[in-house]
Amino acid sequence: MSPEDNENITTTADGDVTAIEHLRQAVASGKHWYIALLEATKLWKSAEEDYQGRHLRYLIDGEAFDWLLLAERLSDEISQYIPEKERINLLFFDVPPVELSREEFKKLIGPAKYRAYLNYLYGVLVEENLISAVVDEIRKERLTSGSNKREDILDKAYRRIYGAGQQALLDSFRKEKKYTKRKSTNLGELKEFTYWLFKYRIKKSDKSRVASDTKKALIKMQRNLAAKKPPL
Repeated sequence: MSPEDNENITTTADGDVTAIEHLRQAVASGKHWYIALLEATKLWKSAEEDYQGRHLRYLIDGEAFDWLLLAERLSDEISQYIPEKERINLLFFDVPPVELSREEFKKLIGPAKYRAYLNYLYGVLVEENLISAVVDEIRKERLTSGSNKREDILDKAYRRIYGAGQQALLDSFRKEKKYTKRKSTNLGELKEFTYWLFKYRIKKSDKSRVASDTKKALIKMQRNLAAKKPPL
């Protein structure tokens, strides 16, 4: 069974209906769409669903909340009220149309979802940036040494971080989750795999190594965010 094989999950849960109704009514009454969307996020109940031919997993491993994926889903319900540029900036550049403090954001989506959002931030986004940072290191090492090796840089980065190759780790992940082996991975499975890697690394590494890797990833993430700007 793969992550997208479950066809029994729908959007008919009472919390989901309540969330969508609140969103539509709040925007129709004049509330800013982004604030209304955050309020609807707090009300949303389903961890995953099948929607318009896609399997959407909002809560990874019961712990990590992919808030932008739910924002994409909910924004479809009020697309006529959202300026296209604002929607693109939020969903593709993570730039909200309204600047909120951390506490304001937390209050709007609720403490439980905020904690799960932080799990996603560190367990998926930071982990992605750690892998990217180590790939950059290996590329620089090769340039410095003048090496022409055709070795897979990404696989070498996985071995350096996790002590095993990418495919071996992916096989272990799928075996643990009882997912069918396939030749490719979709975005949903890749995010779940990345979160699995995060927990694998925390379990296998000592505290000093975890701290060092996290610092490296955060530096890479900050640089990426600084370079990632929405179009004017």
